[in-house]
Amino acid sequence: MARTTTTTTASDLDTSSIVERLAEEKDRLFKLRLQNATGTLDNTAGLRKARKEIARFETELRAREIEAAEALAREEKA
Repeated sequence: MARTTTTTTASDLDTSSIVERLAEEKDRLFKLRLQNATGTLDNTAGLRKARKEIARFETELRAREIEAAEALAREEKA
């Protein structure tokens, strides 16, 4: 049976929500790294998932930044 989940992608969120979620993921990654260093981390896959989520949020923020810069350049050209 297929699992159905409702996940919100980074492109569906507004910029402030992405920044907030990015900070949460960075904090989560820090805690996971601390657990890994102390030997209390049971599932190391969480480290990879957290890094990938951070990368997704940073990529979306950068794409929006580039889009805004291109729109400004087009506006100045016109």
